[in-house]
This record gives sequence, C-alpha cells and structure tokens, in this order.
Amino acid sequence: MTENRAEKILQILRSTFTLPKWTTSNRNPFKTLITTIISQNTADRNTARAFENLSKRFEITPEALTNAETSKIEEGLKVAGLYRNKAKTIKQVSKIILEKFRGDLKSILSMPLEEARKTLLQLPGVGPKTADVVLLFCAEKPTIPVDTHVNRVSKRLALGPVNGDYEAVRESLQALYNPKDYLPLHVLLILLGRKYCKARNPLCKQCPLNTLCPSRHIRDKK
Repeated sequence: MTENRAEKILQILRSTFTLPKWTTSNRNPFKTLITTIISQNTADRNTARAFENLSKRFEITPEALTNAETSKIEEGLKVAGLYRNKAKTIKQVSKIILEKFRGDLKSILSMPLEEARKTLLQLPGVGPKTADVVLLFCAEKPTIPVDTHVNRVSKRLALGPVNGDYEAVRESLQALYNPKDYLPLHVLLILLGRKYCKARNPLCKQCPLNTLCPSRHIRDKK
C-alpha cells in the first residue's frame, strides 16, 4: 500500500461525500462520551433517539446522571441495545468523573495522547473506540477511531491488515495519513461503508473507489 494510493482514496472520498457540519463544531466531551457508550452495538438512528430521550429526562452532566435513578436512565435508553447494562455503566462513569475529575474531562484531555487514552480506558464502559472518539473529536488528538464501518472498509481497501485487530488497523491508517486528515478520514470511511461498502451485498459497481479496491473482483455482485 503506497501513500500515493492512500491519498487518492482520500481525495475521491472528499469529492464524493460532504462532511457533516458537526465535524467542524466544538463537541462537549462528556456528551460525546455518553453518546458513544450508547452507540455500542446500536444502530446510529437508535443511538440518536436514545440520547434525545435521555436528554429530555436529564441534563447530560456527570452530576445529574450520578444522582439519577438507574431505572429512569433505563427508560431513556430502551430504544438502544443492552440498555440495562448501559444505564448502569453511565451511572458508574458519571460518578467517577464527578468525584475523581471534578465533573470535567478537560484534565484528561489536556494530557499527552497516550496518557489521556490510558486514563479514559480505565473508565467503565470505555474501550479503545470510545476513547479514541472522545480524543479525536473533543481534543483533536492524533488518533483514528475504528468502528465496524472503518474496520470493514479499511480491510477491503487494503488500508489495514485483513486479519488485524483494532490496534493494527488504527496504526496502519495512522501511518498512511497525515494527522490533520484523521478526523475527515474517519468520517468519510464511515459514510462509504454506509452507502456503498456495506457488510452484506456491497455495491461495488457503484462505488467511487471501485478502480482502487483490490476486493472488488470478489465482491462485484451488483
């Protein structure tokens, strides 16, 4: 995989998709954390609905969610998968942030990348993807979150090792691209995965990256 080919892929993605406006706005770290926890094993639409429901019941702050009844949090999250586990996790993580970090994630996000990442990973319900989302979108740290879309698309495009785990794919992408492009790349790969490079029946003939994709000959079903 050459950097030239990687850059061509990014250029085509930029010309094909429009980045959502929220990618250029300042994001609240705690709300981003809660949204990402809700999104685990949950479709995007249901994640948005669950967060909206929760927001109608509570102010999305560590203090409000720490003091909220778990059953009330569950009611807000029912549209999302694993809502009971997520409600419990949200209460736990809110309490830790309130008590240990005075209700503010800024102290963590101001740390060097690896230290901040390690600290976030110690929080309940926070895995590598959740940590990387918060770090990239809320602190502009040079890391690339690897969700299911990014993982699938990267491997099909040979941007990451076919049998690679989360870290292997993340490190491969980061080695190929400039840190200033990490955020748009992450979003653009997701958009490609949703519209063309689907898990089942990928639309290879219509895909704008068809000529650059080494997987197209085995996936060109339509």
